[in-house]
Amino acid sequence: MSRVFVGAFGDPGHAFPAIALGKALAARGHDVTLQTWTRWAEHVEREGMRFAPAPEYQVFPTMERPLKPYEAVVRATADTLPQLEEARPEVVVADILTLAPALAGEKLGLPVATLIPHVDPRGAPGFPPYSMGARLPRTALGRRVWGQLDRLVQRGLVLGRGELNETRARLGLPALERFHGGISEQLALVATFPQLEYPRPPLPGTHVVGPLPWEQPYEDVALPPGDAPLVLVAPSTVQDPTHRLLRAAVTGLADSPVRVLAALNRRPLPEDAQPFAVPRNARLVDWVSYTQTMAAADVVVCHGGHGTVVRALAAGCVPVVVPAGGDMNENAARVAWAGAGVRLPRRWADPTPVRLAVARAVDDPRLAARARELAAWAESHDGGAQAAELVECLIG
Repeated sequence: MSRVFVGAFGDPGHAFPAIALGKALAARGHDVTLQTWTRWAEHVEREGMRFAPAPEYQVFPTMERPLKPYEAVVRATADTLPQLEEARPEVVVADILTLAPALAGEKLGLPVATLIPHVDPRGAPGFPPYSMGARLPRTALGRRVWGQLDRLVQRGLVLGRGELNETRARLGLPALERFHGGISEQLALVATFPQLEYPRPPLPGTHVVGPLPWEQPYEDVALPPGDAPLVLVAPSTVQDPTHRLLRAAVTGLADSPVRVLAALNRRPLPEDAQPFAVPRNARLVDWVSYTQTMAAADVVVCHGGHGTVVRALAAGCVPVVVPAGGDMNENAARVAWAGAGVRLPRRWADPTPVRLAVARAVDDPRLAARARELAAWAESHDGGAQAAELVECLIG
C-alpha cells in the first residue's frame, strides 16, 4: 500500500476525473487523500478516500486589490504544504489547473504527476491554437496557414513560462527552460479517448489513458414513452444561464419523430426567461444520471463539456455539440474531426438549426457506427485502472 495525494480544481469537469482516479487507487489498496473544494467532501469520503479542503481564493483581479500573476498559487502552495506533511504521500497527482499541490510536492522532493482531464492542450507546428475550435488541417496548405500563428502562440508560451518561473522563484524552486512547465514530464495522464487526440510525436511521460468517469448518486428518471430515437439534452452546469440551448432543442424537436429528455441540471429557468411549452414527445426534469440515460439514448445534445462528450461516446451516443465557451470549442472540433458527432456553432443555437443537426445525427449511419467504435474501445479499456497502474509505476 502506498500513500497518494491528489489535488483537483473544484469544477465538475476537473473534480470528477480526480475522484475517479482516487477511487481507482483506493480500490487497489492505496491510502488516498484528495484535495478539492469542500462541496465534494462527502463524495470523496464515500469513495474511500480522505478529504482535504483546497484553498478557494479569488484568482481574478478585484477593484479593491488586484492580484499579481500566480499570486494565488503562491498562497495556495503555502496552505497545501501542511496537508502534504500530514498525509506523508509517496506521490502527488495534480490536476492541470491546480498547481499548488504540484509545487508543494516538488518542494518536498516528491514525484509529481499531472492529470489532464480533457484533450491534451499542448500544440505542435501546424496545429490550430488550442480552444479556437478549428480542426486539424488536412493539407500542407492548411498547415502553413495555421503555422502563421505559431509565432504568436510562442509569445504566449514565453509569457506563461515567465509568470510560472516568477512563482517558482517565490517558492524557492528553480526556473524551468521548457514550456508548459505546469505539466509534469515524469507522468502526465490524459483522460480522453485517443481517437480525439491529434496525431503528433510522443511527449515525455505522457499517456492517453481514456476517460475517467465518475458520477454523483442518482435516482431513476422515467424516460419518455415509446420506441422512437431518444435525444438527451444535457446542457452545461456552468454555462448558458438562460437555458437557450435547452429551450431551442425542446422547441425545435417538438414535431420530430424522436423522444426528448431534457435536464435543467438543477438550475431553474430564470423568471424573466421567455416561456416555452414542453411538447408531448418531451420530458423536462431537474437532473438526470448520465450513466442511466445515455445507455438508452441515441443522441446527446450538449454544450461540449469534455465529461459530457466522452460519456456520450462511451455509451455509443452521437453528440450534437453546441459549444458555449472555454474548451468546449476544442471538444466540438475534435468530435467533428473524429467523425463521431455533429458540431453546431453557438450563434445557431435556435430551434431550426438544432432540429436539423439532430436529424443528421439520427439519420447518418456513419456517425452512429463511429460512436459505437469508441464505445467498444471504452468497454475494453479501463481508464481508471490504467491511470492507477501508471501512478504506481511512478511510485516504484
